[in-house]
Amino acid sequence: MSNDFIQRVREFSDEMVAYTAKHVPVEHGVPQGLNLKTKEEVLAYIREHEITSIRLWFTDILGFVKKFEVTPAEIEGAFDEGMGFDGSSVEGYQRIHESDMVAFPIPETAQFIPFQVGPARCIRMFAEIRSPDGTPYAGDPRVILQRGLGRLKKHGFSHMNIGPEAEFFYFASDRAPEVLDKAGYFDMVPVDVGDDFREATRFALQAMGINVEYMHHEVAHSQHEIDLKYSRALCMADNLQTYKWLVKEIARRNGIYATFMPKPLSDQNGSGMHVHLSIFSDEKSNAFYDANDAHHLSKTARHFLAGVLANARGMCLITNQWYNSYKRLVPGYEAPVYIAWAERNRSALVRIPMYKPGNEVATRIELRFPDAACNPYLAFAVMLSAGLKGLDDELPLADPVIDDLYCYTPLQREQQGIDSLPHDLYDAIQAAISSEVVRATLGDDVLDKLLETKLEEYEGYRLHVSHREFDESINL
Repeated sequence: MSNDFIQRVREFSDEMVAYTAKHVPVEHGVPQGLNLKTKEEVLAYIREHEITSIRLWFTDILGFVKKFEVTPAEIEGAFDEGMGFDGSSVEGYQRIHESDMVAFPIPETAQFIPFQVGPARCIRMFAEIRSPDGTPYAGDPRVILQRGLGRLKKHGFSHMNIGPEAEFFYFASDRAPEVLDKAGYFDMVPVDVGDDFREATRFALQAMGINVEYMHHEVAHSQHEIDLKYSRALCMADNLQTYKWLVKEIARRNGIYATFMPKPLSDQNGSGMHVHLSIFSDEKSNAFYDANDAHHLSKTARHFLAGVLANARGMCLITNQWYNSYKRLVPGYEAPVYIAWAERNRSALVRIPMYKPGNEVATRIELRFPDAACNPYLAFAVMLSAGLKGLDDELPLADPVIDDLYCYTPLQREQQGIDSLPHDLYDAIQAAISSEVVRATLGDDVLDKLLETKLEEYEGYRLHVSHREFDESINL
């Protein structure tokens, strides 16, 4: 990549810093994002900063962000009465004969977009989707997660924290997987060409109120990771949708292409999204911690983890929803396949990060099988439901696995009762069909629509004749 190209990226970053400084609070050189709480505060910000476009975001069942634009003159009416739209045109929403939907902006999600979109100065807000009678729409993924989180109080908990590690690739374009570099894990410039892109993305995330813990080049060529600081589950789902958009948009504005595709390169590691999860009894008490347990895991944590493992196969259609997802979930490329847990053993499906004395609040489980191409609202919802199912049934937790699971023979795994994840999308569909947890979490309508969509996807791939098939079979 030429020095001129890198210089253009740095100029873009400088322009973004200067532009954002006029509209977002900055402390010690770090943008803090907006902290607006009410309709009145949002309206005042729009007037004071001469915002010309308000973008309302919501998510379809496959996890794609949808948006429409509202002018400053119309936004107060949107707060009060919502903005109507045709739900039958959104994947997984209403059927055509009952398609009217209404989107209501959520004031506390308002954030300034740290670069101009055409001539417009923009803020974005997530919207709650409601039926015409004003009730939250049961098919809105954000509503599904909110509904699931409402169950926490019934179990004596206050909230669930989520910390994701979402990996992605930079390519020269969207036409072919042409990598930008052949750097590896934690490599530095000049071999790590993505350093400037990551830095620009970090600033944009902070400008939109999303804290970053750290970022680095990943194992595969042209693969990267930006880790978001943990937050409550609903906020994190919103943050992940924003994160994925910013990664892609900043790449696009600088002449390259970013993708969260799970397995874009056949000979390299795929992109996963390790999810760190913990449950709290109140603001400060981690319900997963027990000082007297050998692994510092409470009974709550053990039952919760057992529920996740018991329901992992059914969850996979939600956490790993694409045909391509199962090309990542194979032995030999650092992705977990076998359903077991461990402490330091990274071949297990779920890992318990090392406990640090005095840091009890950090006790958590790490789910290593999801990928970032999932719908985060639905993924977090089924993770929670699976764990709570383990609590309700008081499921026992098997012993941790110490050995490298990839070295086990099929007989050894069978003797230890270690099952494996679905081996392809069709297997995942069948597991989801028989999963009580998934159906109870999503509801019949959403799950049935998702199953229909995923069966169509599987059939499309099953019937497709690839170049490789033709080349290898033409002489048959």
